Amino acid sequence: MAVNREELIESLNDLIQTCRDGENGFQTAADSVKDADLKIFFRESSIQRAQFASELESEVRQLGGTPAKSGRASAVFHRGWINIKSIVTGGGDNGILSECERGEAAAFENYQEVLKRNLPPNVLPVVKHQFTEIKRSLDAIRDTEQAA
Repeated sequence: MAVNREELIESLNDLIQTCRDGENGFQTAADSVKDADLKIFFRESSIQRAQFASELESEVRQLGGTPAKSGRASAVFHRGWINIKSIVTGGGDNGILSECERGEAAAFENYQEVLKRNLPPNVLPVVKHQFTEIKRSLDAIRDTEQAA
């Protein structure tokens, strides 16, 4: 059974907020790390999350909804990125990397939850592609953490 329109819009708006939080978190990380490669990775990730949010906003509009501008993301995800601001003031690159891993893991979980729903064929490829990219990012962050 397909998810109803209102539930679908709500789910997509949650993902929009997830992407916006990631965009801001990664930008904060990029501005704060010293390692040049991490700086580039975090900036690219921030730009990618902005693009993801834009894609999802387009889907919400096509469904006749209003895209989320700010506000509620799931509490789990919000906790994932909230610490980045406190870590950058006192933590080094490893602490920032750890907080980015936490935020990206929460984003991964949010996408998994949405993908459990019976998404319509026009929305499913968009969400699946973004999920795959977030998984790739999470793996890269974890690999970098393990190498450090």
